Parts: sequence; C-alpha cells; structure tokens
Amino acid sequence: MVSPALVKRLHVRQILRRENNTSPVETVHHTYLPRPVKLQFHLFFTKKIGALTIPGGMLPNICGNGSLSQTTQVELSPGPFGRKEMTNSTKCESVLINAKRRAALKLGLAGTLVLALSCGISPAFAASKPKVGLIMKSLSNEFFKQMKAGADKYAAENKDKFDFKAVGMKDERDFAAQVDAVENFVTQKYDIIVVAPADSKAMATPLAKAVKAGVKVINIDVPLDADAKKAADIDLAFFGPDNTAGAKLAGDALAKDLGPGAKVVILEGNPEADNAKERKAGFMDSIKNGKLELLDSKTAHWETEEANTVMTNFLTKYKDIQGVMAANDSMALGVVKALDASGQAGKIKVVGFDNIPSVKPLLKDGKMLATVEQYGAEMAAMGIKYGLREYAGEKFTGWVKTDVTLVTAKDLK
Repeated sequence: MVSPALVKRLHVRQILRRENNTSPVETVHHTYLPRPVKLQFHLFFTKKIGALTIPGGMLPNICGNGSLSQTTQVELSPGPFGRKEMTNSTKCESVLINAKRRAALKLGLAGTLVLALSCGISPAFAASKPKVGLIMKSLSNEFFKQMKAGADKYAAENKDKFDFKAVGMKDERDFAAQVDAVENFVTQKYDIIVVAPADSKAMATPLAKAVKAGVKVINIDVPLDADAKKAADIDLAFFGPDNTAGAKLAGDALAKDLGPGAKVVILEGNPEADNAKERKAGFMDSIKNGKLELLDSKTAHWETEEANTVMTNFLTKYKDIQGVMAANDSMALGVVKALDASGQAGKIKVVGFDNIPSVKPLLKDGKMLATVEQYGAEMAAMGIKYGLREYAGEKFTGWVKTDVTLVTAKDLK
C-alpha cells in the first residue's frame, strides 16, 4: 500500500507545442489546495507519454481554492530551466520546463501511474482519511458509555472513510481532562473534534484555539455558553436535544401522577453545564404549571453516590416528600438507593433523564415513574456525520435539534 508523505500541492504538467516550433515545452501548474484535501503523493500528468494516453478530462487546471478553471497560456522565453511568470492568480503559477527534462518526467510519471493504478488509487489524486476525535464526559456514566458504543459502531462501519478515537473523563467534574484532550487532538493533527462539554463556559477557549488551528469542531449534547462563544470569537452550531423540553416531559408526568399541591425536590446537574440549567428550568415549568410545591433543589453534579447523599439529607430534613426530579438517570439511581435504604422506594415517585439501561428494571418495578430518552448513541454518530460534512466544506450555525422522548414502564418491551 502506498503511504508516502502527505503534500499540500498538486503539480499538473501538460505538454504543449509552440506555434511554428517543433520543440515541445511543458507548463507546470502549482496549485495550493486548501483543507480538507490532503494528498498522499505527487502525481505528474501529461496528456500523452509514448503509448500511454490519459483522457483530456482527467487533466484539469486547478487554481485558487481548488476549483476547476481553464488554462491560461503565457509566453515564456526559453532557458535552461525556464522562467516563472504568474497567471490567473497568485496561487496558480505557470513555469516553463526545458524540453530536455521531459524524458525524465515521462519515466517518473509512468512509474507513478502504474503504482497508483495497481493500488486502486484514483489517477487524479488520492485524499487521505480525516482523523475524528470524540470527547465525552464521564465514562462512569452509562449514558456516555452508550454514546461511545454508538460512535465506535459507526466508526467501525465506516473505517474506510475516517480514522477515529474517543476519550472521556474519569468523573463528571474532571474538566481539565477535556481541555487536555482538545489540546492533544490539535497537536496530533486531528481534523475533526466532536465534543460534549463538561463546562459550557470554560471549554469555549480551548475549542476556539482548535478552530483557529483549522480543526472542525462539532458541539453535541451540552451547548457551549453563548456569551463564552462570543468572547472567544467562535460561531459553532449546537447539535443536541432541547433539554428544557425534555425535562418538562418528565416533570409533567410527575405532576400528573401526584396532582396539585404535591411536594417535590430537585437534584440538579453540574452548575457549570448549560444543560443542567436547562433541565432545572424544564422542571420548574412543570412545578409551576402543575401547581406543585418545591421543597428544595440542590446539585449532585450528575453523580450517583453524591445523589444518594443529597437525597438521604432531604429525607432527614423533609418528612413529606412525594416526588423527586433528577436531572439525569445516574442521580436517579442514587435517589432510589436512598429510598431503598429508608423503605420508601415506590412510595416517593422519581423521574430522571437519559434512559440508561440501569433504570429499566426500576421503571418496571415502579421505583421510577419515568425517564427521558435523548438517543446518546445516535447523537455521537450524527456529530461525526456533521463533522465530516463541515470538513468537506459545509458550514452549520445555530441549533440542529435532536429528539427527546418520554419513557415509562408501558414503553418497555
């Protein structure tokens, strides 16, 4: 398999004949190709080399930003190596090559073509596979395990199209690990970074550095803070769910089950993450619309054991809790653990968010009332797809919304 060093210039040589001159000359077009095109080797083309003929359509003049254009003929005086003169643009040059070099060029071209064609490489040029990096939050969270599994599956199915690597944090507050991951991917010349930020504000600066280094950045799951993006001078689209609407689905289900006047508590996610704020906002809408009474609201930073501790303290402080709104399923597991310990599992209603595998038996047993599916595995694959589209030249802004669905016991097979 051919794997020479990548180059950023495509040299296209075309044999011409001067009018009234039997001495052949050659024009060489040096084209500086922008990203995303990368070249695996130099291909030197002529329209005709001895018995080897290449169709004219395979010999375009590539100028400027890599678009096809017509060749501009220039008059050049002869010399041992010719002289350089600019034509259409400063990025497209024509250089006269002395005819004495033509024989050597023929041999080099013939060998290159035979090698390329024998390896199944396109005669025009061969583009290298882009490198895609996925940065997630804590892999101790089942949601991100699902996300990684979905991304790995998609990458395996498309291994001929891109190279892939996924990394995660050791816990939900290991923000430095995400910053390091971004810097590492930039240093290792990754072309695309797909990221679910743990900190919506702090991650804007390192991601801005990646963008300025030419990396395509796709923000999934947790939106970057709008003011932080503005301060970092980046315009990145968000590919992910409506967290407020999703939390309201769960909150409304709880309000409907309990009825007006019921007393509830909220377990929030990381205060640094915008999706935590959005999910609390959705719960608050349900509390207002359902005429529920909010006893307390505290963060458990998305973590199961911390949620167990917070819920245990709630149970000690408030003797009349009727419902719990947990901003993710990992915290809902901690809530149920506290309720099991106090003998109140199934009596106090619990809703969560993420639909991780561990909550399914709790839904069936009545220890949880509902959760929200946000399709983490599909979200990661979608992020990669949009990253490849941006790498190919498309640009996305604003919000590309993904689905959220309420899941209860009756929805489980």
